Amino acid sequence: MSAAGGPVEVRADLVLPARREDVELHTADGLTLVGELALPAEREPAATLVTLHPLPTAGGFMDSHVLRKASYRLPALADLAVLRFNTRGTSSPRGTSEGVFDAGGAERFDVAAALELVEFRGLPHVWLLGWSFGTDLALVHGRDPLVEGLVLLSPPLRWSTPEDLRAWGELGTPVTALVPELDDFVRPEQARERFAALPQAEVVGVQGAKHLWVGENAVRRVLDEVVARVNPAKAPLPTTWPPS
Repeated sequence: MSAAGGPVEVRADLVLPARREDVELHTADGLTLVGELALPAEREPAATLVTLHPLPTAGGFMDSHVLRKASYRLPALADLAVLRFNTRGTSSPRGTSEGVFDAGGAERFDVAAALELVEFRGLPHVWLLGWSFGTDLALVHGRDPLVEGLVLLSPPLRWSTPEDLRAWGELGTPVTALVPELDDFVRPEQARERFAALPQAEVVGVQGAKHLWVGENAVRRVLDEVVARVNPAKAPLPTTWPPS
């Protein structure tokens, strides 16, 4: 893990210790989805992230890099459980989930199956972490009593409607949108206008960032912002392992 026993910088694809297991999710319409659950190696999790990946028809899957790095780092650095999975019809090295892509419609069963899994496992303080297409899945299909908050990365607000936003507003659930300054779809000022229907929404514009959050600085910013909401005692994250 480190040279000559000293700490190493946390970056790129460094995989930190965790209990990792392949899981299957079973949807109400009869499909089996593939995924992975990562838990802190030596303690129970303080909170849980259910991740929802970007658009599969544009290359999104459970291994999309920010979500993969969340699973590599956050169990060790922030005591979080991280569930990643492929929505219907999506493939990754873990395997292919049954079914076919439904443009955010039948994916409601996929979100429900993920929440059922973490509820069955008794995992605490569940938050949805959506990225791009995954933010629409969270906003449209994530209103469940189990969900304590949302973190939305690069929300395009493509399928989610003002009615969805108002419904979240009525629930009062914390919602944070991380919006890149140079996003391809919705930029910070547009996001603030569109999230006005959701009074508690916190729209965080990220200077210099783009939709895909490329680069270690962008990834660190995202993960720090996530942990600051989900387990604030662990923010900001250390940049070395073991932490100095």
